[in-house]
Amino acid sequence: MAAAALLSTPATGDSAHDVPSAFYVSKSENRNQVHYAVRLDDQCAPAGAAPVLPYWRMLERDARATEPLLSREVPAYGIAEQSVVSRGERGGVVRVVLRALPSRSLLLTTFASGQGCAASASLVIGGTPATLTSIHVQLRWPWGVDYLLLSGRALSDGHAVSERIAP
Repeated sequence: MAAAALLSTPATGDSAHDVPSAFYVSKSENRNQVHYAVRLDDQCAPAGAAPVLPYWRMLERDARATEPLLSREVPAYGIAEQSVVSRGERGGVVRVVLRALPSRSLLLTTFASGQGCAASASLVIGGTPATLTSIHVQLRWPWGVDYLLLSGRALSDGHAVSERIAP
């Protein structure tokens, strides 16, 4: 589950309810990561029509440094589509399709936790319904992607699951 503490990011506003990271994408090139933030209202429900927003955590520079995605990075790390499936008094659900994984959608569930709002992304990983924690991109030299590695925890019992996807 994502931490409820809000970092000031290009993706989130000043709302204390926003979740700064529901999951992230790392890559073999360096330690920088793309995180997927979720804008939430005071009931921990998705705020607006497009509440999921990617942004960079520039870990190579500083643990707190962030930047928006550049337009040339959107095809690799951007969101192809998202739609709010439900909003309620204690959270909601957003269906998200990443540009890098157009054949799979994930469900991002938002909810109230003991420490504020939280979010959890779920999809099928290696044939198992799971909570997605991260996607690792193994880059190929000089250009291209060798594979994606999806990692998470099985919804049934919490055991670690992973799946390697070649383009």
